Amino acid sequence: MAETIKSMSDESLTHRLVEAERELVHRRFAHSQGALENTASLRELRKEIARIKTEAGRRESQQGLPRDAIFNKYRKTLGKSQPKAASEESKGGFLQGIVDKLTGNE
Repeated sequence: MAETIKSMSDESLTHRLVEAERELVHRRFAHSQGALENTASLRELRKEIARIKTEAGRRESQQGLPRDAIFNKYRKTLGKSQPKAASEESKGGFLQGIVDKLTGNE
């Protein structure tokens, strides 16, 4: 896992972070409803998010960039590289709107 994170581009790193944050919110919601079978997956997702943020911080310090510069630069590109089907857009609903607001992807 760590090797794959290191080999990712800045853009795909940002996209994976947002993806993992969304998945964490979904799993927390499922856990609160008693529908999550594998509660260890919460811990694994938190660790993955931490690894991604650590790698981004390392890259930013090497390039002399301010904190969260990589994420702020590429968050705007979310959704542009991956066109959504009409069925996927309506799939998220209310909860997807909340997740988007929490992750800054409005």
